[in-house]
Amino acid sequence: MRDSPRVVDFVVDFLHRLGVRHVFGVSGANIEDLYDALHHAQAGLQGVVAKHEFSAATMADGYHRASQRIPVIASTSGAGAMNLVPGIAELRASYVPALVLIGQPPTGLDGCGSFQETSGLAGSIDAARMFAELAVHCVRVDDPESIVHELPRAFAAATDPVAPGPAVLLLPKDVQQAVIPSWQPPTAAEPAALPLSEATERARAAGLLRAAAGRKGGVVVIAGEAVARADARPQLARLAGTLNARVAVVPDAKDVFDPRDPRHLGVAGVIGTAEVQEVLERAAAVLLAGTRLPQMAGAGLRDYLKGVPVVCVDPREPFLDTHEELVWLSGPVAVELGLLADALTADGGVVPEVGTQCPATVESPPSATALDMRTAVLIIASALPEGANVVADAGNAGAVAIHHVDVPAGGRFIAALGMGGMGHSFGAGIGAAFATGRRTCVIAGDGAFFMHGMEVHTAVEYDLPVTFVVLNNNAHGMCATREQLFFSGDYSYNVFRPARIGDGVAAMFPGLAATTVCTAGELSAALDHAHATTSPALICVDVDPTEMPPFRPFQQHALATGRGRPAREGAVTG
Repeated sequence: MRDSPRVVDFVVDFLHRLGVRHVFGVSGANIEDLYDALHHAQAGLQGVVAKHEFSAATMADGYHRASQRIPVIASTSGAGAMNLVPGIAELRASYVPALVLIGQPPTGLDGCGSFQETSGLAGSIDAARMFAELAVHCVRVDDPESIVHELPRAFAAATDPVAPGPAVLLLPKDVQQAVIPSWQPPTAAEPAALPLSEATERARAAGLLRAAAGRKGGVVVIAGEAVARADARPQLARLAGTLNARVAVVPDAKDVFDPRDPRHLGVAGVIGTAEVQEVLERAAAVLLAGTRLPQMAGAGLRDYLKGVPVVCVDPREPFLDTHEELVWLSGPVAVELGLLADALTADGGVVPEVGTQCPATVESPPSATALDMRTAVLIIASALPEGANVVADAGNAGAVAIHHVDVPAGGRFIAALGMGGMGHSFGAGIGAAFATGRRTCVIAGDGAFFMHGMEVHTAVEYDLPVTFVVLNNNAHGMCATREQLFFSGDYSYNVFRPARIGDGVAAMFPGLAATTVCTAGELSAALDHAHATTSPALICVDVDPTEMPPFRPFQQHALATGRGRPAREGAVTG
């Protein structure tokens, strides 16, 4: 700590006391004092410099989802701050807590047309107003000594137990540099405790589920991302066993229920299978565990659910309109799931069947097999090392990964389905690797690579165990598919000239294992080589832009109209 501690020194000390280890961002004139404080601090915080502010935000996203630790983002003013907008929007939409520190020009220049001014004065953009709409909390700190109170308040807002999300502090440069005469060691207030639901509501829920468990169709669970956030996997597994319930997972919660468990159904929603949808439609009751049932998980299901009892265990109100037999248990997810299981077994109610785990099996294709997206991701899934994380990007590549790839025990499956920004996975994979130190596999398309794939440079700089797999169809594949299915199909704005991504990355980054593969054997060998190290790698897989992803609206339209080529179903069983 400096003899004359500045506001930025207070900030770094506060972060250290919270256990923060990494700050993700891009430096610049109006945030460089924070980086100076990071350098001089004895706290051991690491400043991670991204190639783009959007990716700094997605690094924070992946970091939290992989570890549940609170990430910190730092950005300079002007375009740097504006580049954060889509990343902050994803954090907000996906309920990911983060502390966002954004530099601003010195206060003495406010209203004077300063470079990158966003004070809201003299007709300038009002950054405080803008970020207040995007974040769960936003304050511009104009009084240096107020940082002592505003920083803990921002942290408390970010970690709200019902609606966590990004909290923004706007820090003018002169405020960052100001000396604070003295302060008590900063501490963050403990997050407010989330109250349990009423015992009468829990008893009502148990009664509905107990009755449904004995009827045709039984109870089906749809498990969501809040199970992962609460680390409530054991409670979910116990409750599913107690009810003899089948369990479907939402697309961004693939790791919350063991895919080897015989009760595991697969993915619910538009990226799931017709078979999962049919089981859900036949259910005598549905339990929503840690999900509000957003569109990607509940499309085509919400109207049906109006006719069956639904129990929702989530602090957030479910996306269900008028529903006479809805019981909403709004307490902490892990506690509520455990208490619900206790209520069901208290009077010897439901007797669980004991199933045997059936490990997922993958048909290994012959070595010379040419690769399509489905074959590629099945090979990737079979090669994942123990505890590996998987990060799926948007578009066709993400849909195929969500549909076919299960993560090993201890790993996380991460997908950004709030805003669905292309290129999210490159930063998120890096953040997950920083958080866990374990191999992380990014599965993205070439469109996502061209948007934010240069974060490969960040992985190289920090020598992170990230395998970037680019499914290169030389197209914006999902847009091209839509052109063929929903329009005349005699044109495309979304199919491009071939690009040699693997060769280009190999030339850019000497020493990086970067290659292009065309067959199953080549892909398996490249994955084995990458996973035998602790360093990054990039594998480019050339695939056909006309391959249709396992996206149910596309498949249903193709079958109804005879247009397009529906994807084959996977060979994973379990």
